[in-house]
This record gives sequence, structure tokens and C-alpha cells, in this order.
Amino acid sequence: MHIQVQDSISNIEPTDWNGLLTRDDPFLRHEFLLALEKSGSVSRETGWSPCHLTCEDDSGNLLGALPLYLKDNSYGEFVFDFAWAGAYQQAGLPYYPKLVSSVPFTPATGSRILVSGQQADRDKIRSALVAGAIDCTTNSGASSLHILFPTAEETPLLEQSEMLLRKDCQFHWHNRGYADFDHFLAGFTSAKRKKTRRERRRIEEQSIRFELRTGRDLDEDAWQEIMPLYRTTFLRRGREPYLGMEFFLQLSATLPDSLVVFLGYAGDELVAVAVCFRSDTTLYGRYWGANQYIDSLHFETCYYQGIEYCIAEGLQIFEPGTQGEHKISRGFVPTETWSAHWLTHPQFAAAVDDYLEREREHIDRYIDVVASHVPYKNDTS
Repeated sequence: MHIQVQDSISNIEPTDWNGLLTRDDPFLRHEFLLALEKSGSVSRETGWSPCHLTCEDDSGNLLGALPLYLKDNSYGEFVFDFAWAGAYQQAGLPYYPKLVSSVPFTPATGSRILVSGQQADRDKIRSALVAGAIDCTTNSGASSLHILFPTAEETPLLEQSEMLLRKDCQFHWHNRGYADFDHFLAGFTSAKRKKTRRERRRIEEQSIRFELRTGRDLDEDAWQEIMPLYRTTFLRRGREPYLGMEFFLQLSATLPDSLVVFLGYAGDELVAVAVCFRSDTTLYGRYWGANQYIDSLHFETCYYQGIEYCIAEGLQIFEPGTQGEHKISRGFVPTETWSAHWLTHPQFAAAVDDYLEREREHIDRYIDVVASHVPYKNDTS
């Protein structure tokens, strides 16, 4: 078998790449990664240069792949290593470029070492891809390799490959077979249940109604209406959004059923939007925006509409994005996430290893503390 570097996802046949996926994951599909490249969201100019690894047999058949990017910044990753970059700079060493295996701008756990479930040499291919990524790190002069948001099943191999494991925490919602939203709330303590109902009532009192659209329903005119609200959230943080309208237009055409958008209207005016993606098991909340402040509008748009959708569609998990302890009282529970890191500089690698060990202990304590604040009766989360 041979490891090859591909400077564009377009070099790989879509059916071959998608054939490596062992579960439904919109972010890892060829269509999603191609839209990132074709729209210019991922490029040398944005600091994400594609250099995907493929593993092929002697006949050129695709056996496995690892999405990979050469980066000259740390933006859009959601695993924060700015302090590491600063330490390198203080030591007079370059931290960039570095290699990152992830889905750009997407803090969602998913497979990073892609091998078809039908491959007899699955473990051998996976090991070859990780070893190939480490070799690329050394040969390219990059300071480090970072595999972000891998699955828990992948972490043992990454650790065996002498990568350093980093733990973090997100807040996810789990469907316990709820019949409807009231059934979901029935598991809350009385005080938390009243608070949630009060938040939803505020939206009703403002006569705000919601519509659900998929990519099939979203043409250029619809995205023209959505984009100003979506863009506002980023501008408040002092930057333009990572993804532009061209990206979403492409996904509306190529992955229409994976795109789920909640639109909140006051009369005929669009006042709030939440852009989500879905698989056959999971709803992923990604972006939201509003053109005015309305009490509880964020919670309704980003959380409660999504929970109702999951219940109606039979989806098991709702991942609303990173951070946000305010999610806990609304039924989301702490969930471990992982990343793996390999640094070429041995002294820095040892220092980071020591730091990550202490950080993991802190994350474990943090998860224990926040888990005690979930709203469920008898802690049935």
C-alpha cells in the first residue's frame, strides 16, 4: 500500500471517498469538503491548504484517507493552542506551519482515519495513515500534527502512535425516547421545567413563529435573506464569517437533506436564524444570528427548536456547538471530546505532555461539577 498527498479533495472520486465512511456524517462527505474548497472558504489565503492523505493499493484503489490541512494560523479549529504558539515564539521557534486533521470550522466529533468497514486490513491501513501524517509533519518542516475531534474509538491508536491526548468538554442533548417536548420536560425538576416554559412563552407572547427549511427549500433569494443575520454574529466578534453564501448555495444543491435551517419570523420579518446539519442520528447546531435582541430568542432558536426537531425526526443526539454552560439548565449534558497532538520538538512535546495531564484532571473535575447541575430529576441524564 502507498500513502499519497492530495492537494485537493477534487483529486479523489466522490464515490471512492464517500465509500470510506462507515456512518452517516455530513461533514466528512466529499460534497461538504469540496464545497469548502470551491467556495474559497478553505485555501492558502484563508490559512487552510488541503494536503489530504490517501492510502492506495498497487492498483491505485483507495483503501483509506485522512483529511489533512497545512495551516499558518489556529483559527477555525476550536481546540485552542494559541498559548503553545506563543511559547514557541518566545523561544524563537516557528509554530507555523502546522498540520491539522479536522473538518475546517466544525467542532464536531467524527472519524478522522477513514477506512471502509469492508477492508480486511483495516487496522494496518489506519496505522499507515497515522504514520504517514507524522512523516508528512517531519518532511514538510511543520512544527506539529493535530488531529481534532476524533472518535473515542480512534484515540487508542493515536496514543499508541505517540500522539498526546487532550480532553475537553461540550454539552450534548440525548433523546430518551421522548414522545414530544412536554414528555422531555417531564423529566425536569419543577423549577427548571417552569423556567423553560417561561422562556418559550416569552417567544409566543412576541408572536414569533418558526419555519423549518432544508437545503431543498433554500434558493439564492432565501440565502440572501439569511446571510445578513448569520453574518451579524461574527461581526460582533470583530471578524467576517468563515463561510460565505457560495458555500451554502453549493450545499443546498449537493447535500440538501443534510442542511436544516430554523427561521424565526415576527410577522413577515425574519428576525432569527439557526443553521444546522444532520445525519441519520444527530443534529448539529452550527450558526445562528438575529437582527435584534428579544428575551429568550437565542434559546428558542438554537436549542428548543432543535430539540423538537430531534424528537419529531427520531434523532438521538443534538450537538449545539462548543462551550456554553447555559446549555446545562436546558437539558444538555457534559460530554467528553478529544484531540491528539504530535510535536517535532522533544522539549516542547514533554512540556505539553505534562500540561495536558494536568488539564485532563481539571476537565474531569469540571465535568463532575457541571453534571451535578443538570435539570433532570434524580439526575436521570
